[in-house]
Amino acid sequence: MTSKFMKNLGVYTGAALLATCATLIGTAHAADKKFQVYLSMSYIGNDWQAEAANMVKALAVHKNFVDKVDLKVQVAGPNAQRQIQQINAMVQQGAQAIVVYPISPTALNAAVKNACDKGVMVIAYDAVITEPCAYNVTIDQEEAGRVTAEWLVKKLGGKGNVVVINGVPGTSVDTARTKAAKEVFARYPNVKVVNEANGMWSQAVARTELTKILATRNWNQIDGLWMQVGCYTANTMQLEAGAKPADLKPCAGEGSNGGRIQMLPAGTVVDGANGTYTPMGAPRISYASPPYSGAYALKLAIQKLEGKNVAKNTKLPLPLVTNDSVRYCKEGTWDEMKAGCNAFAPSVVSNPGWFASIFSEEMPEIGLSAALVGQPEQ
Repeated sequence: MTSKFMKNLGVYTGAALLATCATLIGTAHAADKKFQVYLSMSYIGNDWQAEAANMVKALAVHKNFVDKVDLKVQVAGPNAQRQIQQINAMVQQGAQAIVVYPISPTALNAAVKNACDKGVMVIAYDAVITEPCAYNVTIDQEEAGRVTAEWLVKKLGGKGNVVVINGVPGTSVDTARTKAAKEVFARYPNVKVVNEANGMWSQAVARTELTKILATRNWNQIDGLWMQVGCYTANTMQLEAGAKPADLKPCAGEGSNGGRIQMLPAGTVVDGANGTYTPMGAPRISYASPPYSGAYALKLAIQKLEGKNVAKNTKLPLPLVTNDSVRYCKEGTWDEMKAGCNAFAPSVVSNPGWFASIFSEEMPEIGLSAALVGQPEQ
């Protein structure tokens, strides 16, 4: 009896061990099979694109996603044909999803359709793709252009000379914002757009273009500015020219941290304030396409690959900050941002062109460290 029991026990134990080993081997195999996802970036010569890429990379290495996704990154530059070639190559290399900042809303359509036909999910962030099979994550870019232009007109009392600095020409973002802003200005015959240039969403390019404009027009001949990027630089240039903070021209523009710090009331104590990167009560409305949009697109792509339903078009809330709503972040923790802070200490964010609209309740995996250096929240 005992011998038979021991023999059966050995059989059962051996079977259990085999089952356990099989389970472990299956689990290890599943862990090795990460989703193959590519990030296709276009123009990267500005702070926003670098920050957005940091946040995508941070999400990919967060503890909740690191075992699910194998992320590869490619940069096409401002060249639609090169981005098309890269997307085609990504499909051939086994991509299951492609997260893309499209340089054009239409030029990529054939490549995107080809990817979709082969079972690859393509999801664009910030700028859009018009091919129906693509997914898009963006703010309402027309609303951004319209609301900021309306703020500027009201600030000017319905009259004055306005300088317009656009973004990257050809992108859906620049086209929609600029169109909406000009439609607002056109409704006011005493508002004149006296100069216009492409700023490429770069503080450095904005300075170059403003310098060209100021070669033929001085600051006394400019009443306000509408700039997709560059308000921080415009304020700095006015101060360099001898203006007092109280004399700064109203500027409707980007959500750079330098601009947000300048918006804070003069005398506000912030850690690391220096030069023109300091509170001065600059008259501003500050908005941004949130840099977390790429990471959000990656999160949606993973959900789709896991079999969940994902909306074709995701509209993110438009972050708008005025002098009345700007709030200083003493530490920049996720909880502090959730409580409403939206401008970070220069001692933490040394680059004034860095974009401050990084918070989303939908993205607890990424915060300040993600945007700065690509490190996720713990």
